[in-house]
Amino acid sequence: MAIHKLFEDDFEEDNYTLIAIHCSTEDYRLAYLLNTNLNLKLARKREDLDYNYLEASFSIYEWDDEENFVTWNLVANTSKKEVEQMASAGSLFSDQKGKRTISKYLIPEQKRVDYFIKISSESYLKSSKIIVSKVNAIAEVITAYIVDPNQLKSKNNLIFE
Repeated sequence: MAIHKLFEDDFEEDNYTLIAIHCSTEDYRLAYLLNTNLNLKLARKREDLDYNYLEASFSIYEWDDEENFVTWNLVANTSKKEVEQMASAGSLFSDQKGKRTISKYLIPEQKRVDYFIKISSESYLKSSKIIVSKVNAIAEVITAYIVDPNQLKSKNNLIFE
């Protein structure tokens, strides 16, 4: 049996910048505002991101900037789903049925973040600080900041391919 040694050079490191956005605006409105303020062409993908066997679905917008070799993604961090609330058999109010809203998160350790911008590039020339300042200049955005993906436990959820 042959021994295969693994070296650090064998693993390809992901080259992307992750920006967290706190904003109460709907996803399509935020995509429009980002398109106008950052000169992007984000468009909603035909299918949302589905995790845990359709238990959670996250809206995603994408633009492939072929001129600069950059892929931009805007993805919602929250997925809300209504489920039937069951009353227990011995409950005093067993006749009452209702619906309850359950929230699931793309990145559970960042529950307060509403959206993420993922900028994938081998060599991106623009400074991410300039992008964050332009995003913060949008009136509907509460705040935006850079997140280190290596500090996230669920960073594998950011693989969109």
